[in-house]
Amino acid sequence: MGSDGWYLTGDVEDFLGRAGDFLRARPGAHVMQLTWAERVRRRGAEAFGGAVLFGVLERAGAVEGTFYRLPPRGMSVSPLTEGQADGLADRLVDVLPSLPSVSADHDSATAFAGAWRRRTGVTPRMRDTRLRLYRLGALTPPDPLPAGRGRVLGEGDVAEAMHWCAEFAGAVGEEAGWDAGTWERSRFADKRYTLWETPDGTPVAVAGMNPLIGGQVQVDVVYTPAHLRGRGYAGAVTAEVSRAALEAGARDVVLFADRANPASNALYRRLGYRTLAEWSVYDFV
Repeated sequence: MGSDGWYLTGDVEDFLGRAGDFLRARPGAHVMQLTWAERVRRRGAEAFGGAVLFGVLERAGAVEGTFYRLPPRGMSVSPLTEGQADGLADRLVDVLPSLPSVSADHDSATAFAGAWRRRTGVTPRMRDTRLRLYRLGALTPPDPLPAGRGRVLGEGDVAEAMHWCAEFAGAVGEEAGWDAGTWERSRFADKRYTLWETPDGTPVAVAGMNPLIGGQVQVDVVYTPAHLRGRGYAGAVTAEVSRAALEAGARDVVLFADRANPASNALYRRLGYRTLAEWSVYDFV
């Protein structure tokens, strides 16, 4: 390792060589760093405009923190103290003068947002949508399950996966800016999707999971159309995907939920998920 302080690199292999063990030691807290570093490693920096930036905080030969920035997205940081956030703001003020946002566990995001305001004069504004990060304890599937079964979508089901992800994106206010030619470059394309189907084969809910990274799987994209909610379909398909993650070798299974949605939070707790962190995003206005 180099001298103490924040080390910056655009090389994902360099970043993982320095910080990989640190990230994998607490995969839940570092789910975003692990996920996006793997996407850059697999797709190449060119898929993200070639301007990716990673950072590693090194002290006395040990890693204490990390961040990543993939334009045009904002920055995400690992858990940081206020002092570490101050040091990062000092390091980046001349490197990323037009930083749009920061996301992290609430305390770390708040610490960096304050440090960035003091150095740049921008006003940090916390987004209304605040997330809760859950980690699975003992999986407790619904009993009884709704009638039907889970069906994993395969390579021949891309159109169906695109349809369900577009529905999900519209429901959560996320842009579904892909078509058949750009799907593979979207954040949705690297997941494995499972549908819950009624006995007559009608799909009624979907859940996806990211690839196994650092011994961990993130369940991402859980959606039931509004007119079909309240029938147990979301619980059934989430349990199906969570079990598949464990069978794939995951030591940890995590997911995010909107704190403002009491139904989904209650559902995940019934399935055995427990709160790992509160998550916030600050936009710099």
